[in-house]
Amino acid sequence: MNVLLVYCHPEPGSFTHALLEIAKAAITAEGCTYEVSDLYGEGFNPVAGRHDFETCADPDYFHYQTEQAHAAAHDAYSPEVQREQDRVRRADMLVFLYPLWWGGPPAMLKGWFDRVLSYGFAYVDGARFETGLFKDRSSLMCVSTGGTVARFSAGGTYGTIDQVLWPMQHCQLRYLGMEVLEPFVAYASPRVGDEGRHTHLSDWNAALRSVVAAKAQALSANRAGTNP
Repeated sequence: MNVLLVYCHPEPGSFTHALLEIAKAAITAEGCTYEVSDLYGEGFNPVAGRHDFETCADPDYFHYQTEQAHAAAHDAYSPEVQREQDRVRRADMLVFLYPLWWGGPPAMLKGWFDRVLSYGFAYVDGARFETGLFKDRSSLMCVSTGGTVARFSAGGTYGTIDQVLWPMQHCQLRYLGMEVLEPFVAYASPRVGDEGRHTHLSDWNAALRSVVAAKAQALSANRAGTNP
């Protein structure tokens, strides 16, 4: 099984980067492979535009979905978009690692969705949710927050974490047909101290190894034609 780690944080010494390193080790320990899309590290451009394409469907009026469909039909995405789409194609599972900023992911990650998971590649008319093109893939959020568990609980300041993650988990990942797994949330990571962060990392290692082992086993069974 191959896992794509979509990592979005500008600081290599960050706690989110520590979560990434744990993810690499956990996946390897389960005998699986991984690739990393390091959005900041690779200088990914989150801004959509005509630079996404090496073809042009309509030079007079820029309609993004139309240009995406045209590029998909003619294999004419820009090298950067093509590189990311190839990584998605090779992935059986996608893991998104990012800090929660202003109640959502960093803008760069939203730009990755806009440009990479495009019309004609990741979704088309009549293929959404249960009939989505990526129904053979699973996805998992690994999120660090500044707020505590209490703030992300029912009646808390921010609402439940499921409410906060709904746009990305439901309107983006489930929309594409992906299975959305229970998110891993490292609550209040700047506030819990070294011991608390160590516990987060240990818990993340155990959680990811369990998920990867189960998904790898199921994938192997499916490919062997012995679906359990």
